[in-house]
Amino acid sequence: MDKKITIAIDAMGGENSPLKTVEGIDIFIKKNLNNKDFLLNIYGNENLIKKEFNKHKTPDDYFNIIHTESIVSDEETPLTAIKNSKNTSMWNSIRSQVDGVSDISLSAGNTGVLLVISRMILKMMPKVSKPALAGLWPNQYGMNVVLDLGANIECNETNLVDFAELGSALYKSLFPKEKPLVSLLNIGSEEIKGTEVLKKAYQRLNLLSNENNFLFKGYIEGNNIMKGDSNVIVTDGFTGNVALKTAEGTAKFITKNLKESLTENFFTKISLVFSYFSLKKFKQKLDPSKYNGAIFLGLNGPVVKSHGSTDALGFYYSIDLCYKIVKGRLMEQIKSNLSHLESD
Repeated sequence: MDKKITIAIDAMGGENSPLKTVEGIDIFIKKNLNNKDFLLNIYGNENLIKKEFNKHKTPDDYFNIIHTESIVSDEETPLTAIKNSKNTSMWNSIRSQVDGVSDISLSAGNTGVLLVISRMILKMMPKVSKPALAGLWPNQYGMNVVLDLGANIECNETNLVDFAELGSALYKSLFPKEKPLVSLLNIGSEEIKGTEVLKKAYQRLNLLSNENNFLFKGYIEGNNIMKGDSNVIVTDGFTGNVALKTAEGTAKFITKNLKESLTENFFTKISLVFSYFSLKKFKQKLDPSKYNGAIFLGLNGPVVKSHGSTDALGFYYSIDLCYKIVKGRLMEQIKSNLSHLESD
């Protein structure tokens, strides 16, 4: 790729910004000093951002700072976003894609506002009816792409088919050596189970299944999401969000109680010494910061949403995700997957 990968970053969104966003940027730059193929366009209060960069002594030939006075508040609603969000750091970071300045946009700010203004500025891709919010989710062998995680509470079979094609394109861009294996989240694995919407989506995905785009594996139950037999899990936003929050809560519950059990007395603390490295590996597998960054798919440009409450390391991972998405030519992958719609 001759052209540099350009990532637009809203440095003011989310908790403790721009302190954590700048520190996350600093981590990314210093981990990629040998790569000369990226440029970060950073939107926000120039004085505050420069002050933080000076603390970290960040090399300044890897980024540009574009000063913006206004920011999107956490109290902003999607209904007032159109009126109040213009010329904010979030707005300008997304607008930069339309202006041809950036390839992808990243923000840890207000999720609802980010979705609304992303859709308003970038517009939907032709013949894609709804955008999807996709996230990364660990499985036994690697990683899943799961969507939708909350952008659409209700979906029809066409939406679910679109999500399968968008999600498999994202998977190919992130993991080019692996095949997307698509499954529909359902209450059972048998064809007779589920709603009429799921049954219709099942039939259409069966017809679209092929070696080039994705292989359809049928239905999957919630307890098998992390098994690894599938790597693109498709569902509506209501079910997907409930599943995500349940998984996050379960992971926190396990790690918290495991830590308490292993430190409750002298003998358990001794056992902790012998199992330290195994437990460290286990903790890293469930570390939520590694999976920070949900991706809006279906727009005429990719937008990544970082958790507002994440720390600097989590924000670094979301920048790294942006870098991999562009490097993996996500938009080309999506257009290839959706090429059959041109004849419809």
